[in-house]
Amino acid sequence: MPGLARTAVTWLGVPGDRPDRFPEAAAAGADVVVLDPEDAVAPHGKGTARAEVAAWQGDAPRPCAVRVDADSPSPDADLAALAATGPVLVLPESEDPGAVAAVVDRLPAGSCVVPGVVRLAFGSSDLAAELGVDPEHGPAMASARGALVLASAAAGLPGPVDGVTGAVGDAQRLAADVARARALDVAGKLCIHPVQVGPLASAEELAWAERVLAGAGSNGVAVVDRRTVDKPVVERARRLLAVGRTEGTA
Repeated sequence: MPGLARTAVTWLGVPGDRPDRFPEAAAAGADVVVLDPEDAVAPHGKGTARAEVAAWQGDAPRPCAVRVDADSPSPDADLAALAATGPVLVLPESEDPGAVAAVVDRLPAGSCVVPGVVRLAFGSSDLAAELGVDPEHGPAMASARGALVLASAAAGLPGPVDGVTGAVGDAQRLAADVARARALDVAGKLCIHPVQVGPLASAEELAWAERVLAGAGSNGVAVVDRRTVDKPVVERARRLLAVGRTEGTA
């Protein structure tokens, strides 16, 4: 699963206190289902949500990750109940390395967890609320996405996962958000409803990538669509096709 976390494109969240929705989320075709026993769960229901999430993971038909708040009132209980069965943890609002290290230090012995961060994701709604800006548009959000891309590349990590699109059912808005993120080389998408799970690379992009790889010479330099293709362009084409192949097997 940690390997999939590096390449997964679509990440679909589902509330941990709604086990009736777990099968629907699994059937939606997302690369990873993110089970969330915290964010959308009332305080009195968090214990039940942890139990439901832990119980369902063993037989889940899709790869799962678990969202765990680093500042949860009962982090040790959360991790003890969930980490042993969830090989990938999603830590929201991670603001400093020390907070991440503290969570890793509290993991129970035997947890199947990669010792380190394998992917970054953009908490767009949380950041927008903190800055007081529109989460869907604006230079501040574009700058944050760009910073995540640069930080990922500098750390040798795959491209980050973009934040959610709040307009559930608005296919045009989703497509626009995806296109804007793809232009910055953001490689994935957090989804909040099964209808949002779908291709993040367009047919036109994939066709272009196929032409680039087919036309690139042995030295990695060629002309495709009347534009020079060098090694960075070839690498971008390979990443696009990797996204398309991942989606095709979802």
